[in-house]
Amino acid sequence: MSPRRPLETILFDLDGTLVDSTHLIAESWRHTMRTHFEDPPPDEVWLRTLGQPLRTQLGYLVDTAEEVQAMVDTYIDHNFREHERLIRSFPHVGETLVRLCGKGVRVGVVTSKASAGTARSLAACGLDEALFDVIVTSDEPVPHKPDPAPVRLALERLEAAAETAAYVGDSVWDMRAGHAAGVTTIAALWGPFSERELVIERPHIMLDAIEDLLGYVAAPDPSRPPA
Repeated sequence: MSPRRPLETILFDLDGTLVDSTHLIAESWRHTMRTHFEDPPPDEVWLRTLGQPLRTQLGYLVDTAEEVQAMVDTYIDHNFREHERLIRSFPHVGETLVRLCGKGVRVGVVTSKASAGTARSLAACGLDEALFDVIVTSDEPVPHKPDPAPVRLALERLEAAAETAAYVGDSVWDMRAGHAAGVTTIAALWGPFSERELVIERPHIMLDAIEDLLGYVAAPDPSRPPA
């Protein structure tokens, strides 16, 4: 399925979409579970909530804010310590972002990750923050995915119309947030979730590779001088 109109704004999830952090996240989660539980929950518990903010994920497992904070501290300590060793780049992400910008597309990040971790992940994968016209993280004082608020906040800051915008993500939470925000939803099948898992959310477009996005954007206006 094609967008309603050629895309002028493309917003991206971070983990599992722009950066391959699944192994890093999994190892940090397992370390946290082993540290705080005698009988650690299985990976299925983590996978069901992957893509939501960390505090939300951990809040499902314990009863108090103090317990959540203790686990957040454990997770972040491990994640930052092992970050550069375990994070990976997806093929063609950087060059695709550059080509999108060259076509006049505004690009942004809308992530459930905190700003410090977001900056670290982008840098580790060689993605210059200057490529992005907007970055919305879980530090923003708005509800988070699957709520549409962070996607709408990014559109508001860009003064962009939902009708010519898309949200690209690898999780069901991304698809739900994008649908609710009224943008074109694009499932990133290069991430950890399968087509079978994502098709249930009825994304407008499903792509196997990030460079395929280039076929959905408007051609540059030859009468417009370069920026």
